[in-house]
Amino acid sequence: MQIIDGKKIREKILEKVKKEVATLSFEPVFCDVLVGEDPVSMQYVKMKGNTAISVGINFHNAFFPSTITTEELVKEIDKLNKIPNMCGIIIQLPLPVSIDRRIILDAIDPKLDVDFLGSVAGNKFYNGQAKRGFPTALACMVILDSLNLDNNPSTSLRTRKIVVLGQGDLVGKPITALLKSRGLNPIIITSKTPARDAYGMTIANRENKENLIKVADIIISGIGKGKYITGDMIKEGAILIDAGTSESDSGIIGDVDLRSVSDVASFVSPVPGGVGPVTVAMLLENVLYVAKSISKK
Repeated sequence: MQIIDGKKIREKILEKVKKEVATLSFEPVFCDVLVGEDPVSMQYVKMKGNTAISVGINFHNAFFPSTITTEELVKEIDKLNKIPNMCGIIIQLPLPVSIDRRIILDAIDPKLDVDFLGSVAGNKFYNGQAKRGFPTALACMVILDSLNLDNNPSTSLRTRKIVVLGQGDLVGKPITALLKSRGLNPIIITSKTPARDAYGMTIANRENKENLIKVADIIISGIGKGKYITGDMIKEGAILIDAGTSESDSGIIGDVDLRSVSDVASFVSPVPGGVGPVTVAMLLENVLYVAKSISKK
């Protein structure tokens, strides 16, 4: 089994972003809105901020107390939308339960919605009208492309059986859309519904789900079930793109049980160190795209 090093992929992308940011006539601004003082969320925001600064993007701090109301936060986001040279705003999730997540995500100016979680930006993505897209889904595709499977007709993605586990808003649903946009036909499997193929045809039972996973050449997982995928579930030589995260006593873990699949899988993107680092790079690529569109005006 070969581990896919997401950090190396990230560094290549960030090097390119930094060079392009340096050619801009202004310093782009990026903001990650944090509500409350959750230690994990604070750590993620700090990491994204430091990464943005490292490529020449100005990071705007926007921390608010957990007592803030939905209406008050909407007003604050409206202020952020109007900051000069603002090129990207995201909301650090999860939000406190007292806040309406949909209202807050939709308060971001769609042109600045670099996470694509707002209704307008999301709909443009799914309608094929967006040049960019959901960072985690883009990261999964970049990792898959890094394997250069399309360079060989015998390993081309068009010849591979691709299974997507989960249809969440951050991973499963958008990665399925990206795969379909390339003319690929992934099989979608969720925990709540029967398996469906790319044409929406139902594949009825649990046994069939297990069989579909067993014959898959590529599995992209974003279900958030720690160590769910084990060696006995997959075929010899399977490629595993792990975009799921969950907490354990030992820290953050992915959907794939690395030890169990080590003698069966050919490539695995690990958690941590796989999709996560690349996701941040794709997020900043989205910020750069907005900045370049502004500079053309």
